[in-house]
Amino acid sequence: MRVIWGRDNSVNVQKVLWCCEELAIEYKRLDAGMNFGVVNTPEYRALNPNGLVPTLDEDGFVLWESNTIVRYLAATHARGGLWPDDPRARAHAEQWMDWQNSTYWPAMRPLFMGLVRTEPAKRDPQALETHRLAVLKLMEILDAHLQSHAYMGGDAFTMGDIPVGCGVWRWMGMPIERPALPNLQRWFDALAKRPAFRKAVMQPLS
Repeated sequence: MRVIWGRDNSVNVQKVLWCCEELAIEYKRLDAGMNFGVVNTPEYRALNPNGLVPTLDEDGFVLWESNTIVRYLAATHARGGLWPDDPRARAHAEQWMDWQNSTYWPAMRPLFMGLVRTEPAKRDPQALETHRLAVLKLMEILDAHLQSHAYMGGDAFTMGDIPVGCGVWRWMGMPIERPALPNLQRWFDALAKRPAFRKAVMQPLS
């Protein structure tokens, strides 16, 4: 039995859910994190000592770190597809997965938290605008990359699109000024046509 621990509004949990939906593999999701608690219990910490989500438990094989879980699922269920066979194509996909974690999300998180998870009366408009401009620079990097690539890793949809797509949905879903970025929009529109993306990711931000 494949169990995924984590609330379905988490950007990191959504990566794993989207991957499972793309692969059409069965899973059971258990709520954990934020208002659901669970993550600080001894039982959960035995699975994931960080107390974060998601955690995958696949018949006793336990794995955490969202991008690692996506890599594992793609490698075991979609070699030649989500997990490219060619080492260079795979490296390009993984490059963008790492970029999402190391560069994109650290910049996006303060904007997301400020606009979505902070009461309006407690928001700092000047700080939010600073964060918006910082994320916009990263959106421009994506737009430039997508000028000559259909997807993050090249001509085909791969695991590299999953973490970035989950992050960009936050950008698209927040009430902010978004300058026209045609290449990014084209790519996002292609993702939005995928049933798995619509099911796992495109839900109201919370």
